[in-house]
Amino acid sequence: MILGSVALVLGVVGVFLPLLPTTPFLLLAAALYFRSSPRLYDWLLSHPYLGEYIRNFRENRAIPLRVKIISVTFLWVTLLYCTFFVAYNIYMRLFFVALAVGVTVHILRYKTLKK
Repeated sequence: MILGSVALVLGVVGVFLPLLPTTPFLLLAAALYFRSSPRLYDWLLSHPYLGEYIRNFRENRAIPLRVKIISVTFLWVTLLYCTFFVAYNIYMRLFFVALAVGVTVHILRYKTLKK
């Protein structure tokens, strides 16, 4: 239950902080609550706002277009900043660019949820 609660807090923070992924932490919280507390699991899935993230992903295996655009944009802004202003050698720069490409491909491979 404690790990589920930590994942839930990180997921909620991710709603407001675009660099922190919301859905994976909420899915983790749901999985941990499923094993430890049916009451908290039911509460999370029936939550009017947070439950939507979990249900959309579990039922459709899709990400809303708005979320895709925001995620990829902030990902590239952050990693390009790191590439040009934080990385001190070519290997770190290549790592940041490869990471951005890999995560972008991963996000874009999910279907787009149409509302």
